[in-house]
Amino acid sequence: MNTGRSRLGNRTARALFHSALFSCTLLLRRSLDSADLDTPRQVMQRMKSIRDCITPDIEDNAFGGFSTRTGPDTRPTTRELGKTAGLIESLRLSEARLRAARELVGLAVYSWNPQTDVLDWDDGLRALWGLRSGEPVDRSVFEAGIHPEDRPRVRDAIAACLDPSGDGRYVIEYRVRGRDGVERWVATSGRTTFVHGRPVDFIGAAMDVSQRKRSEADTRESEARFRGFAEHSTNLLWIVDPGAGLIEYRSPAYERIWGHPRSEAPSRVDDWFAHVHPGDADRVRRALRSVQAGGVALTEYRIVRPRDGEVRWLRDTSFPIRDAAGEVTKIGGIAEDLSRQDEKQVYLVGSSASEERRLSRMMRKLGLRVRAFPGAEAFLDIAPFLAPGCVLVDLRRSDRKAASIPLELRARSIPLNAIVIGPDDGDVTTAVAAMKDGAADYLQPPLTDVALETALSSITTEARALAETAAGDEAAARMGRLSPREREVLTGLVEGGTNKMIALKLGISPRTIELHRSQIMAKVNATNLAELLQLAMEAGLRPPPRR
Repeated sequence: MNTGRSRLGNRTARALFHSALFSCTLLLRRSLDSADLDTPRQVMQRMKSIRDCITPDIEDNAFGGFSTRTGPDTRPTTRELGKTAGLIESLRLSEARLRAARELVGLAVYSWNPQTDVLDWDDGLRALWGLRSGEPVDRSVFEAGIHPEDRPRVRDAIAACLDPSGDGRYVIEYRVRGRDGVERWVATSGRTTFVHGRPVDFIGAAMDVSQRKRSEADTRESEARFRGFAEHSTNLLWIVDPGAGLIEYRSPAYERIWGHPRSEAPSRVDDWFAHVHPGDADRVRRALRSVQAGGVALTEYRIVRPRDGEVRWLRDTSFPIRDAAGEVTKIGGIAEDLSRQDEKQVYLVGSSASEERRLSRMMRKLGLRVRAFPGAEAFLDIAPFLAPGCVLVDLRRSDRKAASIPLELRARSIPLNAIVIGPDDGDVTTAVAAMKDGAADYLQPPLTDVALETALSSITTEARALAETAAGDEAAARMGRLSPREREVLTGLVEGGTNKMIALKLGISPRTIELHRSQIMAKVNATNLAELLQLAMEAGLRPPPRR
């Protein structure tokens, strides 16, 4: 008998043991090639020992039955007793699926030998690292491409997948700075193979997820902008899921308008309707159904605040929110409180922390509400959405960009008056420049409480006058909705006439006057006759002079 090394003697055996797609086959081949085996019995003993450790990982147990025999030439041969043809077909399908995955989703495949630290990358993975086709790779090339901030996470993940007490899985996303100067996000997944508790092989796949990461970042930025707008808007922003009948979101303005915390607000739309004025509930329901069908609705309605019973008028613009398929899945809305408010608001911009506290205490003693901003940029971002008031711009710090606030307010037609506290080294030129830019007043340091109180008193008085003018304009706009006949009826009411008196004067029936009166109340959003007459007076509607 030949005492030389054993060899795999036929084509079937070589096909089985030399397939690069199955690490178990590679393991068997490497073991047989590296061992000093003199006899067929030694070959079979080595094959059996390896088979026992790899068979549990083979789904169809294709390696479950092998036998050997020797011919006259004493050379050992191997015959596969199972499904040789099925195995070859399975390998072919696996290769086809792998090619399809690589072509369709840009999947890159790689392997790593934990014992020798040798990496085997395809060109798809090289491209993610900005490398040329076929360019050599090793551990230093791999780690050099990983973003410095992500290297600790990657090293921890690698250490975890080599731990035999774990499942050997490696799943992570991280940034890569390629040699081509492009930064990419890579998502990778793989698994380590262990033999007797030792990591002997690792196979993984990776793909470029930069576009998804950019989309996620854009979404987060959009959500942050929305939150910034919603958190500081004087209007109430809300989102409803019409299918579930749930109110998903209310902005902080809800608490000011409704008079109780958002945590106590009803979550179901049906429960919320309990606080809509009964005379307006049907109109609001119709508006919501219209929006759910794809339209946009502008609705004015009354609410009854649950705590104090106060009635308030809201103007609500609601609109559909569609999913990727174009279906309406949410309804969004912006509700404006039409009720008159007498609150005084001051916005403090650019003061140091200690000066901010001092000025805030002083202004609150004057009955003013104070809101502070760290700098001009933070204030100007949301200035168009702030409640009426005045702005106190402090230029005593290094943020000289705050000096542009009066000019920006005027350029954007934002109705906020600005008082400028000049810099410590300011002079007449600085004051003149501020006033030219649109400042309502200029205060030169050192700042005294008396000077600030005088300036604030003047500005807030002017703001109230502007608010009254705006109220008159709003009332006039409401009256502009009336038809000529309705204006005649309203004039009769202002003159103190009854339904019968107005009907006799206009030559129509008292019932018709009653219908006109009801229509007028709805058009101008008046809840009672006293409110209707007040709105008419604000709009400048006066009875004609007596002859």
